[in-house]
Amino acid sequence: MTEQMLAFGSPLTQPSPASGRGLVITADDFGASLAVNEAVEQAHTRGILTAASLMVAGEEAADAVERAKRMPSLGVGLHLVLVEGRPALPPERIPDLVDASGRFRTNMALTGVNFFFRPAVRRQLAAEIEAQFAAFAATGLPLDHVNAHKHFHLHPTIAGLTLKIGRHYGLSAARAPVEPVALLNRIEPVRPGLAGRIAAPYARSLRRRFRAAGLTVPDNVLGLAWSGHMTADRLAGLIAHLPSGLTEIYCHPATADAYPGSAPGYAYRDELAALTDPALSDAIMRKSIRLGRFADFALAR
Repeated sequence: MTEQMLAFGSPLTQPSPASGRGLVITADDFGASLAVNEAVEQAHTRGILTAASLMVAGEEAADAVERAKRMPSLGVGLHLVLVEGRPALPPERIPDLVDASGRFRTNMALTGVNFFFRPAVRRQLAAEIEAQFAAFAATGLPLDHVNAHKHFHLHPTIAGLTLKIGRHYGLSAARAPVEPVALLNRIEPVRPGLAGRIAAPYARSLRRRFRAAGLTVPDNVLGLAWSGHMTADRLAGLIAHLPSGLTEIYCHPATADAYPGSAPGYAYRDELAALTDPALSDAIMRKSIRLGRFADFALAR
């Protein structure tokens, strides 16, 4: 990976993504399990993966951090988990965010309403977000980017707290999941679901809000419609038709198709195979696409 990234030149000698094509390829759920961590390491050292988003309270977060420190060219960011996962704070500190088992609640709609209308819940939310940023800082890893599990940072309360708290921890880049369906349709027909149609305007608003705050935010994010099924053919199609500007493609690679907490039906091993396919690396080179971490595309100040 390091040699491949150097082949595109340093950030100082490359044109900005606005005048060319920049690409960040991210693995989410880093730290969730050894199967994910092993896949991230393989996809970065043998393939085209450039970034990974860390679950700081994940079951194998410590192992993920250890691996990341051996891969300084991997851009590691914070994957905020506020639904369907384990919190960084003790459950008794955030009783309105967790269920009887001490894990985050799964009803995102009800949880989102509580965030918006209940000040006590917002205070617990702020404390948990702060705890996750602090846990990331304690790893000693540079903070490359921030996003959220299930894209929960589309919620305006979470987005606002992420900006407010994140600036104290060096937040400089974030994902706003704006996916160009027309591009996907050039590869294979896609019919956006109701959730996607509802989320799209929030994603565009989030992109504007994050950019106004001075963050580096991709122009396009690919991975929503094909979440868990980013096969080699689909990835090749995206690379062939990659638009100008900065694009993020996010994936969920793992060395097993099932592990504790995995999503049913996800083709984790197929995504790992795609990320380590030499043909895709060659295609990126042929297209003169600049491949890197978010830090490599930081906005000039």
